[in-house]
Amino acid sequence: MTISNGKTHRRWLRRAGAARLEYGADYNPDQWPREVWDEDVAAMQAAGVTVVSLAIFSWARLEPSEGTYDFAWLDEVMDLLHAGGISVDLATATASPPPWLTRKHPEILPVTREGEILWPGARQHWRPTSPIFREHALGLVRELATRYADHPALVAWHVSNELGCHNVYDYSDDAAVAFRVWLRARYGTIEALNDAWGTAFWSQRYADFEEILPPRLAASHPNPTQQVDFKRFSSDALKDYLIAERDLLRGITPEVPITTNFMVMGETRGMNYADWASEIDFVSNDHYVLPGPQARDELSFSANLTGNIAGGRPWFLMEHSTSAVNWQPVNVAKKPGELARDSLTHVAHGADAVCFFQWRQSKAGAEKYHSAMLPHAGTDSEVFRGVAALGARLKELAVVAGSERTTAPVGIVFDWESWWVSEQDSHPTDRLRYRQEALDWYTALLNVGVRADVVPVGGPLENYRFLIAPVLHVVPAALADRLRAYVADGGHLVTTYFSGIVDENDHAWLGGYPGAFRDLLGIRIEEFGPLLDHESVTLDSGAVGTLWTDRIDVTGDGVEVLATYKTGDQADRPAVTRRSDGTGSASYVSTRLGAEGLTALLPALLGPAGVVSELPEQLRGRVELTIRGEHRFLINRTDEPVELTGVDGASGILEPRGVLVVHEKH
Repeated sequence: MTISNGKTHRRWLRRAGAARLEYGADYNPDQWPREVWDEDVAAMQAAGVTVVSLAIFSWARLEPSEGTYDFAWLDEVMDLLHAGGISVDLATATASPPPWLTRKHPEILPVTREGEILWPGARQHWRPTSPIFREHALGLVRELATRYADHPALVAWHVSNELGCHNVYDYSDDAAVAFRVWLRARYGTIEALNDAWGTAFWSQRYADFEEILPPRLAASHPNPTQQVDFKRFSSDALKDYLIAERDLLRGITPEVPITTNFMVMGETRGMNYADWASEIDFVSNDHYVLPGPQARDELSFSANLTGNIAGGRPWFLMEHSTSAVNWQPVNVAKKPGELARDSLTHVAHGADAVCFFQWRQSKAGAEKYHSAMLPHAGTDSEVFRGVAALGARLKELAVVAGSERTTAPVGIVFDWESWWVSEQDSHPTDRLRYRQEALDWYTALLNVGVRADVVPVGGPLENYRFLIAPVLHVVPAALADRLRAYVADGGHLVTTYFSGIVDENDHAWLGGYPGAFRDLLGIRIEEFGPLLDHESVTLDSGAVGTLWTDRIDVTGDGVEVLATYKTGDQADRPAVTRRSDGTGSASYVSTRLGAEGLTALLPALLGPAGVVSELPEQLRGRVELTIRGEHRFLINRTDEPVELTGVDGASGILEPRGVLVVHEKH
């Protein structure tokens, strides 16, 4: 498999034979008596399961006391699964340290910014920078890799589990030491750090790196560049741990591909997955539907972003749910058809494996009410029948496996650093939500039936005719140059409020906003205009803006005002502008319009780029179109049947929440 940085590593799964869409779940046989294991394998075969992730939380069982290992049960499970034709993505089991380790070494426990220790009793109670934790964890990894290196069931290694889910930000003394090492590598000298951090403010100037701490609870707002550097460091610390396990595994099992499960979903922001992707042999992701009016759009957005983090190449959906989860305020079961639609939406965006948490629903523990492939009700249940039906359908869709995502005409730029910095304290508003703005644009594009890619800021932006960069707040000079060149070469860019404001050190671009984009957009803003919660503004188009307004002065040639404020402090002034530059253009949206307002605005923005929907008019907004290689996925976004007319190769009725896959004949 070729990963996103261009390197060629191992196959995405170590397997002989024809390509197929993999199907399975996390499997936790150590939660059950031995007699249940045979039932499990038989039921897996009935459901079409091809792969399971094994031993994810089994450290305490595998190493019941320090240096004493018990692999007999795992040997038996591995042999049993292999005999049943089921492959194993074997976890390194390091996600949750055993009680004996935290009792002997409580210094591995994470510390919050308030100085509180996160005690054992749940999971991920370890510091990413703890040398003691790493020593013990790598000892277990070495034993596992040596023992199972040649086992025929082993097709991949699964490093830890959801790295950083609960321990991404650790403010301990170990973290402080590692942070200083990271800062020395980044800046070289304390003078360079002082300049980058602007430490002349509030008498923060440092004489030595040893004086620096993580941004722990302080009397007021911590230094903003210190905050963003700590976010960068924290993501890098977890990546460094991932690399440590990976390198050990590669040394012992060089032919076995390695992955770890990302969490590209919702507000999970601490790990810069676009930066991590090149460190593993194939990208994996966990996703759970988040309640709300954009629930399925968010699922599509996250799957889309995951596919582009993977460089358009196949990836592994490691976890999602068959029905209800257990960790939301109200955990609602899925409606008929949603299990399949959720799964196939991920496949449409490049997943070559569809897996769930978990195989058999637990009878005890914190996740006993989380749905599974085999629920408490057993095989005689609607959930299991849906699971088996999905397994059969994935087998029919085997021809899709291995195909890459097809580039869309529109790209939505996604930048972790802009996410981190735009939502820090001491800003014009604390109501801004970076990912929500990006999701609103994605929903609007779905509403008008236009395909879009959610692409990391370091990705191939020049591939898109139309580029949306919502709240692109952090803009180093090189990125500003790149986007100027994109427009000069005929590309069409749109950006929004609070974009182009700071450089990589969180220093404001001077001379007026939007800073790095001021000349490109041909506008100048002297002062931000954030709105209070109860305030809104109306545009002459009838759209309603919230959160933000800007007092825009048009300063450049070729600037067209596409919409004007009708109400508010900026009444009769520009709200949306576009500046033409040869055959390209750069547009600016100065308020939050939400998905509905953006849907109405998009045709005017897309027009100069010549971007139109590939769907018949009657399907736009009702059906999501995704193209993967020679296959078109038509996904019913609604709870109503949709008549498929005017679609080549498709006819009849697309059932509520249904998915049709059409093979393009050439």
